[in-house]
Amino acid sequence: MAVENVIWPVYIDASKSRSEGRRVPLDTAVEEPTVDEIAEAVQQVGYDAVIERDVTHPREWDSRGRVLVKGAEDSTKNDLVQAVAAYVGILRG
Repeated sequence: MAVENVIWPVYIDASKSRSEGRRVPLDTAVEEPTVDEIAEAVQQVGYDAVIERDVTHPREWDSRGRVLVKGAEDSTKNDLVQAVAAYVGILRG
């Protein structure tokens, strides 16, 4: 079975602290990332993305959804999240 990585918006949200779930440095993080931006970034990195809109991160109240990343067995979760954060930043220009 394929390994699925999950990327929650909180992982790359500049308004969150590390203890609130942010996983990237502030200079890589973006304000209020959306699952649509994350999914687009995942595809830019070269993986398939599936958006799940009706789920809420355990540390958050808002249901912002999450993105399932398919076929990313060759990448560590940390590398994947860093790359996605960087791409969302680029997409916002």
